[in-house]
Amino acid sequence: MKTDIHPQYFPKAKVKCACGTIFEVGSTKAELQVEICSNCHPFFTGKEKLIDTAGKVEKFKARRAKAAEKPKAQKKPRVKKQKKS
Repeated sequence: MKTDIHPQYFPKAKVKCACGTIFEVGSTKAELQVEICSNCHPFFTGKEKLIDTAGKVEKFKARRAKAAEKPKAQKKPRVKKQKKS
């Protein structure tokens, strides 16, 4: 390996979660801030928690409601072309 090209490694970097949990990991940064950790993630806790970013869930529900209101388009029957002789 080449010398003096690798970033400094912090074996006890502190990670702060939005839920208030603080734990240590190895990283190239001394401090990290995360939104979700294993203490508050629904997969690990078993509790369902809706994480909505920028109203995506509301937009999806609005699209579904609009599509349900609109009647489905009728398919036009296909007309076979006449073969030229």
